Amino acid sequence: METFTVTAEKAGARLDHYLAAMMPAYSRARVQEWIDAGRVRVDGAARKASYKLRGGEAVEVEPAVRKPLRAAPEDIALEILHEDADVVAINKPAGMVVHAGAGRHEGTLVNALLHHFGTLSGVGGELRPGIVHRLDKGTSGVMLAARHDAAHRELARQFASRTVEKTYLALVEGVVRQETGRIDRRITRDPVRRTRMTARLETGREAHTAYRVLERFGRYTLLEVKIGTGRTHQIRVHLSSIGHPIAGDTLYGAAANPDGMAALGRPWLHSHRLKFVLPSTGAEITIEAAAPEELEAWKRGLL
Repeated sequence: METFTVTAEKAGARLDHYLAAMMPAYSRARVQEWIDAGRVRVDGAARKASYKLRGGEAVEVEPAVRKPLRAAPEDIALEILHEDADVVAINKPAGMVVHAGAGRHEGTLVNALLHHFGTLSGVGGELRPGIVHRLDKGTSGVMLAARHDAAHRELARQFASRTVEKTYLALVEGVVRQETGRIDRRITRDPVRRTRMTARLETGREAHTAYRVLERFGRYTLLEVKIGTGRTHQIRVHLSSIGHPIAGDTLYGAAANPDGMAALGRPWLHSHRLKFVLPSTGAEITIEAAAPEELEAWKRGLL
């Protein structure tokens, strides 16, 4: 229990702002949690975070110690594409979050992996065991997980050195005229819409995306996409930047309800193939996942 006496100089301050200033070792969010849980009392009475102090009050705080967060196993079905002593390759379904975060601690790929394989590498911490790279929630397809630390470090080195060959399938809006193309535009956080990235500024991290046309369907084009870098939302933001947002990707400008088509509900983007070197043997391996039936059915609707 900690007790503070509010001085006259602090009169008029909000309760949460006052405690955040008096207890700098804790975040304002943590202080808010204590107030909401009734662990903060002003002259013996629980108050809201917005309560305005008058000066002279006794503020009592009973801090709560958070238990360390760690991922727990969950019995969730997985499609395993490859498994050996070093690495597991999964065909991640669309809609599955890779690891816990932002209040989400259940139903993730990590929860499923722990159930199926018991232990994974610990390099990424207790919330991200085994996770070497990631896919967006709405993206399906091939994803790797490391089974032990040495394998994790070697796979991370391959991703960092850009020797992993990453191939995606993307159905985009509009007719892509050129058979092949390359986009070299820096990517950074959108300063206005913080949930998006942007390639329209000169700042940010370098990013490289190459594509070739596989099929054309009137107002849509199916592309094979290869990325030399792995920036957040890279394929989505790069293709949108050239006027061809991925079908279903409303965050980057795609139509929510295309004429004559059902709403897709997620970007038509699939991690189709990964080529890398197995950590223990040094052998090159290619893992491939066919596009999910939901995407193929939507594509057939364009014919």
